[in-house]
Amino acid sequence: MNNLTEPEEASSMDARSFSKRHIIVAGVIVFTGAVLFSTKAILVKLALPYGIEPVPLLMLRMLFAFPFYVAVLFWLSKRERKSKTDAQRQPTPWIRITALGFVGYYLASFFDFYGLKFITASLERVILYSYPTIVLLISAVFARKRVTIHQAIAVAICYIGIFVAVRFGNATQESAANVPLGIVLIFLSAITYAIYLVGSGELIPKIGVWRFTSIAMLVSTACVIAHCLLTQQLENLWSYPAPVYWYSLAMGVFATVVPSFLISEGIKRIGATNAAVIGGVGPVSTIILATIFLGETITFAQLVGTLFVIAGVIYISVNMKRE
Repeated sequence: MNNLTEPEEASSMDARSFSKRHIIVAGVIVFTGAVLFSTKAILVKLALPYGIEPVPLLMLRMLFAFPFYVAVLFWLSKRERKSKTDAQRQPTPWIRITALGFVGYYLASFFDFYGLKFITASLERVILYSYPTIVLLISAVFARKRVTIHQAIAVAICYIGIFVAVRFGNATQESAANVPLGIVLIFLSAITYAIYLVGSGELIPKIGVWRFTSIAMLVSTACVIAHCLLTQQLENLWSYPAPVYWYSLAMGVFATVVPSFLISEGIKRIGATNAAVIGGVGPVSTIILATIFLGETITFAQLVGTLFVIAGVIYISVNMKRE
């Protein structure tokens, strides 16, 4: 009898061990992606003092990221040609992806980069991390989805945290007159990114997250180039001090390309809800990195506000899973 059951028990233990390893690996992937994403604000703040404006800086970021997304699309296209016939391929909804790329990566990044001129990286991350609550509100208004009591509580917790961080956190090293403008710009970034997430929800399952992200990023690159051409900000693009290009390279590769694919892979392995919970490390890592590299001061009110925002996002993620 024992000889019959031991292999089954061993197999069960191996399955549980594999599942545990799978979750741990996925958690590390999402954690790493969230931390790398949080370095973007730090790199922007480090580059701006060298005299570069937000739009050229955004342009450099996209130019350094551009080849990687082109390579991903080429790889995906080559793989599809081997595995599918023309009749089996899903048509690419170019108009919708173009619109979402314009809103979610061009406008969101534009507002974010400009906002960082006026407020600290720590405050930027706290405000920007409120985007899940904005996704909920947009879905409630335009998709007529009912807001539950749990979701309403989560939104309230999140915005209480933002109010505490903004009002009492002393989270700026710039002129106080510019702080409201910076806050508004970062909120606009969060809103446009939330619109992108709502709009992409239907498309990503059809064409794949890697293909969708790559196309959207290439659309954003084209929009930034057009912006620079229209405003004549391309003339001195290659005349800045060397640190600007190193920061832009790091921003394009390690704060854009790598984390975008890490987060996508993590979501595929453990789901968007669990990824959102782990992604709560983002605002905390930004505060730590801003203290180390930018000399920003962490206040008690700022920490409290950050924890409120993280708690609100985690609460809304968990309860959205239950609905």
